[in-house]
Amino acid sequence: MQQASPRLSDWQELSQLTKGQPIVVERVRIIEKDIAVEGRFELPQLARLSLEDQVFITAFVRTHGSIKEMEQVFGVSYPTIKSRLTRIANSLEFVETNPMPSRAEILDRLKRGEISAQDAIRELEALK
Repeated sequence: MQQASPRLSDWQELSQLTKGQPIVVERVRIIEKDIAVEGRFELPQLARLSLEDQVFITAFVRTHGSIKEMEQVFGVSYPTIKSRLTRIANSLEFVETNPMPSRAEILDRLKRGEISAQDAIRELEALK
């Protein structure tokens, strides 16, 4: 029992129905494995963007971040592209790629001899 993958028109219809309001997914199906998982799942950040912003971000990725190419694709000026990128970026939460270690992590590294006592003190003081 294999279902077709969602079409762009399905996504557009969903976007129109929700009118930008937050939605929660309650069932996810892995088609190839015929497995369904039920619960409360939030959509990924990029999926929560408006359809127009998703198209814009897709174009940005396809142009490898070239604002000059984006100007040509959308027929607008550099400041317009920058403004829209800024607006979209401000609406997204960014994941910390280098989070501060916890006190316990620092002490564990000291215990295993991975860092010196001086390094551990310096890192612990930075947590304050």
